[in-house]
Amino acid sequence: MPGFESSTAADQRFNVNLSILFTELPLLERPAAAAAAGFTAVELWWPWIDTPTPERSELDALKKAIEDAGVQLTGLNFYAGQLPGPDRGALSVPGAESERFRANIDVAADFAASLGCKALNALYGNRVEGVDPAEQDALALQNLTLAARAADRIGAILLIEALNQPESPLYPLVSAPAAVGVVDKVNEATGLGNAKFLMDLYHLSMNGEDLPSVIERYAAKTGHVQIADNPGRGAPGTGDLPLEDLLDQLRKAGYDGWVGLEYKPGDRPSAEAFDWLPAEARAAR
Repeated sequence: MPGFESSTAADQRFNVNLSILFTELPLLERPAAAAAAGFTAVELWWPWIDTPTPERSELDALKKAIEDAGVQLTGLNFYAGQLPGPDRGALSVPGAESERFRANIDVAADFAASLGCKALNALYGNRVEGVDPAEQDALALQNLTLAARAADRIGAILLIEALNQPESPLYPLVSAPAAVGVVDKVNEATGLGNAKFLMDLYHLSMNGEDLPSVIERYAAKTGHVQIADNPGRGAPGTGDLPLEDLLDQLRKAGYDGWVGLEYKPGDRPSAEAFDWLPAEARAAR
């Protein structure tokens, strides 16, 4: 499989998403597995899909696993419902899900703060049949404002992500402009300026967007980047996305943040799914 050139990879800061890679292992063993593969930074979806407010012992155990592995937590999702599964977030869903999101805000922010994590991702949530989209959007802005303030309290950014229409047909933010529009509304509402775009190149390519144009337009508003190849959502080199060129363009456009590896390992152990990336480029500089 073709890999990244060492020179290009050396310009990036990569982290491993432990909610899609190393999932053959129990959650508490994944940080050490990422470290053993040569990485020094990790990110996570909200790991407790059944509860926004897990027991303190569970939070402490995950914190200890991350610290013992010697890796940095660089990104964490707020509670997002059943993810992976039918849900795509909770914050725009009226009733119990919105309440769960609100109950999670300070729990997630405090956990992130305890590990020096500076980015919190808030998935918008699916459209609900029988509910006016404008009502959902108003609720979303309220909840995102609360989340942005919590992120600001710990010196973090709030990320807002575009997903893709084929895999998330009920999710309203399925283009870069749609997600960036919400980013702008949140920043306008809070005055904090800490809401940023999460640019997932896989999702945007699934939507058929012009990726070089997206980078040119929105690199300055981007707080995090995630990658997987397309088709298949596999490792770079398994599909036909020019990921190396796109990351190079991002860097030249001024993006110097993290690049999250959010891809499926395929029918092999996750530890074998990094052969595209030179070993010396895995530890973040």
